[in-house]
Amino acid sequence: MDELPYGVLAALVGLAGGIVLGLSARLGDFCTLGALESAVYGKDSRRLRLWGVVLGVAILTTQALALTGWIELENSFYHTIHWNPLASIIGGLVFGYGMAMAGNCGFGALVRFGSGDLRSLVVVVVMAIVGFIVLSGPLAPLRVLLFLQPEANGPQGIVHDLGLMGLPAPVTVALIGVSALAWGLGHAPLRARPQMIAWGAAAGLAVSWSFFGTSWLYDHSLGAVQIEGPSFTAPVGRTLIFLMTSTAGGITFSVGSVVGVMAGALIGSMIRGLFKWEACEDPRELGRQIGGAALMGAGGVVAMGCSVGQGVSAFAALAWSGPVTLIAIVAGAAFGLRRLIGGFQGAVD
Repeated sequence: MDELPYGVLAALVGLAGGIVLGLSARLGDFCTLGALESAVYGKDSRRLRLWGVVLGVAILTTQALALTGWIELENSFYHTIHWNPLASIIGGLVFGYGMAMAGNCGFGALVRFGSGDLRSLVVVVVMAIVGFIVLSGPLAPLRVLLFLQPEANGPQGIVHDLGLMGLPAPVTVALIGVSALAWGLGHAPLRARPQMIAWGAAAGLAVSWSFFGTSWLYDHSLGAVQIEGPSFTAPVGRTLIFLMTSTAGGITFSVGSVVGVMAGALIGSMIRGLFKWEACEDPRELGRQIGGAALMGAGGVVAMGCSVGQGVSAFAALAWSGPVTLIAIVAGAAFGLRRLIGGFQGAVD
């Protein structure tokens, strides 16, 4: 390991975590949009409540490692960049609406592509391109003008802010993490699916593993490796550029994570016998998915993360952007699904 470049080691950390996340999606039904659709329109809340397990495990393990000095969350960009609530809300709403139009989020698109869905390849590529147009391309100056996100002046985040009110960090972590777990496991139909719960816990552990691995590399590389958790908007663009040019920062955690999710989804779909080549037969559907992918790319960059990058990773880091962005994504997706399903029903009627 001493002979491997730090970027390769970071990619291996991402690869391991990504494979577990991809398996969790295929074998444990971990999915953002699918959870909302099942709960609201299918009257089945198991996938939604699974999010409580994922978040509870991710928060408790990540924060336990942080409190014992194994993870340096204060040096992750979730805490070093000043939180802009407007960016979280607007970016989250746009991302959520785009997610509904595209039929899945960036993470879900990678999972579906790994399972043989060629439509999702289009979603992944469009989201990656538009994300970089907003991140560092022609629309970057406008993004910076509208959503200024400078470096933080000092400590910030849920643990820090509640600590100023006298609540000890371990108490804050326990209250939030245990509450999430209780909300998830309090649903009897979910408790009847132990395999689903196990894969939800595995997804949460994949997040804390990512923070742990990149923290270790951050220390040993003297800051050359960024401390981060899984995210699938800008990292998908970085992976695409790396695969084409070997640039975009070289091989990194992002590259390993993105490839790992697709590999895990492929393995999981093979295990369940779900792998199947699929393509789009309706041009209107493909147009809607492309538009949704573009919105996800823009919204995810503005919010500095997607439903996993902010909704799980930033939440596990107990950055304010995590829960706020997740709520905004859910609201945007709910509005998008209502329009989409309402329009479909109107066309049928």
